[in-house]
Amino acid sequence: MISASAQTGVINNTATGRTDNLPDTVNSNQVGLRASQAVLELIKTGDRAAAEPGDTVAYRLSITNTGEAATSGVSVTDRLPLGLKFVSNSIRGSIGENSVEISAEVNSNRVVTISSPVGLQPNETLNVIYAVEVTPDAVRGDGRNIAVATAGSLRSNTDSHRLRIRAGILSDCGTLIGRVFVDKNFDGEQQPNEPGIPNAVIYMDDGNRIVTDAQGLYSLPGVISGYRTAALDLSSLPGYALAPNKYFIEKNSQSRLAKVAPGNMVRINFAVTPAFSEEKP
Repeated sequence: MISASAQTGVINNTATGRTDNLPDTVNSNQVGLRASQAVLELIKTGDRAAAEPGDTVAYRLSITNTGEAATSGVSVTDRLPLGLKFVSNSIRGSIGENSVEISAEVNSNRVVTISSPVGLQPNETLNVIYAVEVTPDAVRGDGRNIAVATAGSLRSNTDSHRLRIRAGILSDCGTLIGRVFVDKNFDGEQQPNEPGIPNAVIYMDDGNRIVTDAQGLYSLPGVISGYRTAALDLSSLPGYALAPNKYFIEKNSQSRLAKVAPGNMVRINFAVTPAFSEEKP
């Protein structure tokens, strides 16, 4: 029977003997035989604590044999979090100052299986380094990956690394741009002879107030994604009225609805025309 201590690398095998043909029964001394095993210890680290889409992160796996016997080879299973893409040609392995043969495969569940046929002697450490690319999908993940090493029937501790994902330029917000201009032919598009209107005011549904520049242009970054409404304040344009549109009925309203997607840019233009009031007799 193998004792529970075999799971920690030691097998105890104990035997005793006795004889009954002497005047008194005599028991022999106990003789114990201790068989050594390899014991694996894994440490996982990263070269940074935080990253954003577009960054490259380097991971290091250190697998140490803390037992008293050699292993026949080492394999590591490392599950990457959502949005981290393994760079296949980046993996390197070494024991001390010597490079060792190393291979890696990635399945559809983002599980990286790293293998080395080289065994570990007692107190030797296999160092594995590889890189991952941070994709935009990473902002939807938790940034944590978990690794465990095996050698035959031996299994190491489980270790993990948590990478904090910053949204960077890819966030849940978008940008709204547009212009207010004089539409002379009522097609809703600005032509070279149709000037922009400065100091026009646009109100957003969240209360943001935007004022056009000298060319009639405006922009608003950090707009929360979703369906948003922008409305032209005609009181800020004395002498002008909303220009009729011959082609798009929805542009005949001074209030516009637009869908803002995360990280995207949406344009809303407002066309106006001079308003001439008849003189009272």
